[in-house]
Order: sequence, then structure tokens, then C-alpha cells
Amino acid sequence: MTHAVLPCRDHLGASLRRWRTLNRVKQSALAGEMDVSQTTISRWEAGTLAPGPREEDRLTRLLAARTTSAADGALLDLVRHAPAPMHLICDLTHRLFAASPARIAAWRIGVEELAGKSLWRFASPGIARGEEALEALGWYEPLAPAVIVDTEHADFAELTIAAGRLRYTRMPLSDGTFARLVQDSGRPDGA
Repeated sequence: MTHAVLPCRDHLGASLRRWRTLNRVKQSALAGEMDVSQTTISRWEAGTLAPGPREEDRLTRLLAARTTSAADGALLDLVRHAPAPMHLICDLTHRLFAASPARIAAWRIGVEELAGKSLWRFASPGIARGEEALEALGWYEPLAPAVIVDTEHADFAELTIAAGRLRYTRMPLSDGTFARLVQDSGRPDGA
């Protein structure tokens, strides 16, 4: 099962505004870089105008999370050494940053084959439904609540997703972008 478009791209405007504020970039400067008007940047941020495909790709590259600071590296190390099944991805692109040994144990391929690649292609129908519900649950607010997503069993050549509950936690990185910590949180029936 493949989901072509990442649903979080609908929220580029809010991410762009946060990135611009944290990095002290004026709308006019970004407009010059993107070869659009300042009004266009304003409308993207307000959600009243969607970027075209070319601009969307450029914005996605700009806003995709990067783990470059020492603090970000420490977060990666915590995930890589955690005893519980979990992984850390870019909140916008779903690219894998790190995974715990317990998560990797459920995979049929090595973590190096998935590192830096989007895990969205492995989204079960339950995960896709959970992604669609994020906005209504306040996910894109400055202080996003943790979200619980129920998923059914999904089997892929590379890995298996067990039926259960996943806990998403949105975490700001040092560059103003966001990562998502995905942790196993039990089975939907409470077991």
C-alpha cells in the first residue's frame, strides 16, 4: 500500500512561519529567494494560498528536519539506545532519523537501508487515518499534545507493523523544524 502525498504538506504554511521566525528570516527575503512576492509568502503562511508543485518541493526541502546540533544528536542517541520499541522521524517528510534496537528487531532489513528514507510507504490504513486526524487534535499548534494512533497489522517485505497503539510526540529540533517520536503504546484492547 502506497500513499503518494504526505498529508502534513497541507501544513507547510504554519511550519514555514515558525521556521522563518526562529531563523529571523523576513517574508521579503524569503520571497526573493523563492522568486515569489512577499504577499505570496504571507498567503502561504496564512493557508489562503497553496504553493505550486515546484514551490512545494522547495519548501519541503527547506523545512525538512535536520539533526545537526549536539542536542539533536543526543536525542538520536537516546532513541538508538532506548529499550522500548520506538523510532524518530522528520515530522514533515517521515524520513527516518533513528530507531531503537527493539524497533529494528521487527524489521527484515538493516536500519542503514531505511535511514534517511521516508517510512510513509509503510503506513497502514490506521496510521493514514491517524495522520489525517492530526490537525483536529492540535498537532500543528506550538505546544502539540501527544497523540495515540491505533494501527492494524500490516506486512511489508521490509518490515511488519504489529496491530497496536502508537504514541506520537512532536519534538522541536534546534533548527526550528520538528521530529516525531513514535513509540509503541500497547494494544487497542488494553492488553
